[in-house]
Amino acid sequence: MKRIVLPLVLATTFGAGAAMAAPVTYNFDPSHSQVVFQYTHMGFSTSTGIINGVTGTLVLDAENPDASTVEATIPMSGLHSVAAELDEHLFGKDFFNTDKGAAVATFKSTAVDVDDDKDEAKVTGDLTMNGVTKTVVLDVDLKQIANHPMSGKEVAGFDAETEIKRTEFNLGQFAPAVSDEVEITISIEATKAE
Repeated sequence: MKRIVLPLVLATTFGAGAAMAAPVTYNFDPSHSQVVFQYTHMGFSTSTGIINGVTGTLVLDAENPDASTVEATIPMSGLHSVAAELDEHLFGKDFFNTDKGAAVATFKSTAVDVDDDKDEAKVTGDLTMNGVTKTVVLDVDLKQIANHPMSGKEVAGFDAETEIKRTEFNLGQFAPAVSDEVEITISIEATKAE
């Protein structure tokens, strides 16, 4: 993942008075925010799925970047895998065992860590899915904060990566033939709250 200079980006965004700036809140744009997941299928292929419609808030603190926070809601109704039949299976008794529209995952940050060189951020938080909460660490790449060329509004864009084990969320059917490890990539656009 591309390395970032988070504090420098924040200071540049908020100007020379950044040390006096209040934290700024951004709301996720669900039409441009999604989670992509992939896993290996019996050693033969890599399968990919997407979950659209992610909502949430990002609070960036220019004075103290480590105090920034993020919360997200991931609607499983937005999940699309490689096949409609698999989508149905995922919400059947072998996995989520619920109506697709009722399943929701959430993430709430508990710490933001900018390394000593101030060129990479890790966001630690609680991921709750299928009734289970586990700590995960996101490697975050803040792509840019700028005025959107169409709306003119200030937008923050970022990508994040992590890996989870589905067995830890009681979703381990067919592991390890279908890999326990699931790689997750998150892409978010968030508009400054008015």
